[in-house]
Amino acid sequence: MPSTPPGKPDPLISVLRDDDEELFGKSYDREVVTRFLVFMRPYRRRIFYAVLAVLAFSLANLSIPVLVKFAIDGAIVGQGNKQALTIVGIALVGAALVHWVAGYFQEVLIERIAQPVINDVRDAMFRHIQKVGLAFTDRTPIGRIMSRMFSDVGALQEMMETTVNALGDLVTLVGIVIVLLILDWRLALMAMAVVPLLFLLRIVWQPFARRAFLRIRKQSSITHSYLDQNVSGTRVIQAMNRQAHNYGNYSGKVDTLYDVNADGARLGAYLTPTVDILTGGALAVVIVAGGAFVLDGSLAIGTIVAFLLYVQRFFEPIRTLVAQYTVLQRAMAAGHRIFEVLDLPLEVKDRDGAVEVAKEKIQGSVEFQDVTFGYDPTRPVLRGIRFRASPGQTVAIVGPTGSGKTSIMSLTHRFYDVQDGRVLVDGQDVRDLKQESLGRIMGMVLQEPFLFSASVHDNVKYNTGSATREDVIRACLDIGAHDFILKLPSGYDTVLEQRGSNLSVGQRQLLSFARALVADPRILILDEATANIDSYTELVIQKALARLLQGRTALVIAHRLSTIRNAHKIIVINKGQLEEEGTHDELVERGGLYAQLWTLNYASFDDLAADATRRASLAGVRP
Repeated sequence: MPSTPPGKPDPLISVLRDDDEELFGKSYDREVVTRFLVFMRPYRRRIFYAVLAVLAFSLANLSIPVLVKFAIDGAIVGQGNKQALTIVGIALVGAALVHWVAGYFQEVLIERIAQPVINDVRDAMFRHIQKVGLAFTDRTPIGRIMSRMFSDVGALQEMMETTVNALGDLVTLVGIVIVLLILDWRLALMAMAVVPLLFLLRIVWQPFARRAFLRIRKQSSITHSYLDQNVSGTRVIQAMNRQAHNYGNYSGKVDTLYDVNADGARLGAYLTPTVDILTGGALAVVIVAGGAFVLDGSLAIGTIVAFLLYVQRFFEPIRTLVAQYTVLQRAMAAGHRIFEVLDLPLEVKDRDGAVEVAKEKIQGSVEFQDVTFGYDPTRPVLRGIRFRASPGQTVAIVGPTGSGKTSIMSLTHRFYDVQDGRVLVDGQDVRDLKQESLGRIMGMVLQEPFLFSASVHDNVKYNTGSATREDVIRACLDIGAHDFILKLPSGYDTVLEQRGSNLSVGQRQLLSFARALVADPRILILDEATANIDSYTELVIQKALARLLQGRTALVIAHRLSTIRNAHKIIVINKGQLEEEGTHDELVERGGLYAQLWTLNYASFDDLAADATRRASLAGVRP
């Protein structure tokens, strides 16, 4: 696994940075916008129609005050003109109808653009995260990934929805200014004299608002994180009688969150009344100055009415655009974080020319040739590992915790790539095989089987879409899970709770064995699959294992010697190196580490390490 070049940040570690410091970005980031447009390209036609709807909506809105002016000056003032008044009335109804229809299609089209685009972004992130390998998921908190996929993508959705509306607001603002200047440039300049004050207010208000929002976001994150830990750790909290203490801590965090939210609300409350005051000032200018122009005969009364209507419309888009500026900043920062995930390098990927292997053509041999590997390349956990599992053999891998056993399993399945040496399957380097086909010929059963919130049937056939219900039942019968499944409320259709919590540990493990049996892999990997079960359940599991291992090459990690005594070969790993290799009888006769474990009748290598530590402590020396 290549290391990060000096001077460059680790792209995996960068995902762990605190988002609070990057909540706001630039108001316009060309790179983010350009890459985001790629996702919008398939929906160009919808975007075009949405823009047309926005323009129609804005123009209809702009036409209403002008029509009112014509009604007053051309049809009411003076001798009156009923025919003109009727025409204007019909035109007003038509403008209102266009305004409503265009507004409806504007909202519908915006959603028909935003939702598919956002779904495409989430799909791209999900597909990429599925490929980046275990190095990413090992180092990245799940909450951080969820935040990227939902909160940050939600910020982009908000930007899309507001951007189209912002286009309408800009058209409305420009249109109002043009119409006002055409109607009377003197009164227009007087009415818009308050606009610089509004922008000055924005400049002063924004830094305070930004800091307030950051405080809210940070305290909200702290509070939610504390709540998540307490809900997840309920069993430990109750066992240690920490309820009252934790409640006090949580109450303090909630009170702080309340205070920062209240501060933010108060700060936000300043803006709207101030804009209303400025709007009132502009209206006062129109009435006083415009009234004077009417009295001296240089301005028609209908023009003043139109001015009043336009001024009321003028400040609403400005207020909206001020709020949308913050939305745009958040979206730019969110876009950076999203594309940061999409740009994560694939540490494990198919080589050019990687070949597809068919399951029926695989014999099942596995060979390690002088393999060296470390999650941190500078600190290898495996050094010079060399062994071979012939087709149909069961090879047990034993050793103290931390010796590198699970790393061997991960390299076999190519969750990681070796630094030196090779891992071969049927004589072919796993790096020369397509990962998808490698997944089809290998099965893995872990110490803690992961079951999904789905039916028993769907969990058993999870990685074998072609399996029939009969295949599932046959596998469960062979494994010994059929009887307890029938006792469940809905049998095979019983929906399991989160991670299968409505089943015992042994039952969950049996289902994981059945899942492996349905997949019918040529190579089976068992990573301490019997570590968390009691002795009685182990007897059931041993029968299931015997059926599962028939005719397959198996690599088995097991702490309990009872589960590996009959293996064709036992490999002893210690401190990342292969220390012994042979059958049970050969290793016992050799008198090495394995024989010490067997002779002293320990249950596992961990007991051996614990006893050495205890004896060293009693002797007053460090182990």
